[in-house]
Amino acid sequence: MKILLVDDEGKFVSALAERLALRGIEADWATSSHEALSMAKRERYSLAVLDVKMPGMSGIELKRSLEKISPGMKYIFVTGHGSEEDYHVGSREAFSYIIKPFNIEHLVEKIKEALNI
Repeated sequence: MKILLVDDEGKFVSALAERLALRGIEADWATSSHEALSMAKRERYSLAVLDVKMPGMSGIELKRSLEKISPGMKYIFVTGHGSEEDYHVGSREAFSYIIKPFNIEHLVEKIKEALNI
């Protein structure tokens, strides 16, 4: 099981990958949608944790592009400043929608639920 983390805040997403690794979850990370799409073409991921609000392409748009590359991948959206509309769309299109700041254990629980582990 390998997951992909995508957030335009580099320090946040790299720290998140390290914290997940300490809990036995292998994660690659990207700071842009373009980078994430490139990574998904080279590597198989079971799940992607996507920031909703990113410059260029939103997490919701990224999810739709990733589905074409990796059918069957699961998704969790995270956001620090999402709108009510983003919440409704994200809740329909992903396994979970989590508001920042969040407890790492809550994210780990949602990852395990999404992947049935």
